[in-house]
Parts: sequence; structure tokens; C-alpha cells
Amino acid sequence: MDDDMSATPGILRVDGGMVANNWVMQFLADMLGVPVDRPTVLETTALGAAYLAGLRLGWYRDLDEIAALWRCERRFSPQMEEEERERLYAGWKEAVERVRTE
Repeated sequence: MDDDMSATPGILRVDGGMVANNWVMQFLADMLGVPVDRPTVLETTALGAAYLAGLRLGWYRDLDEIAALWRCERRFSPQMEEEERERLYAGWKEAVERVRTE
């Protein structure tokens, strides 16, 4: 495994209830500067547990077979200009700094 934590992912896969919100997913793609893929099944935690049970029962050969079942419902591609992204990020960092207690 690569120890370089500064590497930027090529694509971010998301799940959970909030990913149903198109605005949030587009904003996430814009702020990270990478495509965000939303799966057809939004609550993949429960699906993952079911897949692992199926793996244990022998319904699947291995994790690769399960991974191949993943399907993208929609991809959100970055659209924000770098200057706007940097402006918003600077504002976020400033807000975090104001609420920090040390």
C-alpha cells in the first residue's frame, strides 16, 4: 500500500442517505476537483453486509466478484473554476480557525 496520503483520488465513490442530494454531490465534486460516482444502491453498508454473508455461504467466489456488481447511477464531474474553489476553501479554513478552542 502506498503511504503517500497526499495523493488525490481519480474518482470518489460515495454512499449513504446524503448522496441522494444532487446539489451536495455536485458541490463535493467541485470542491474536491474530482468526479464523484453515486451508486444505484445508495445504502451500500447494508448491501455490503448481505454480500459478505453471501460470500460466506459460497454464493460468490471472492471479493472481486462482489466488486464487479457495483453500478454507477450518476457521475458528478467538477465544474467549478479553480479560483472559486480556492476562495471557498479559504473561507472554510477561516471559519474552522474561528471556532477552534485551544
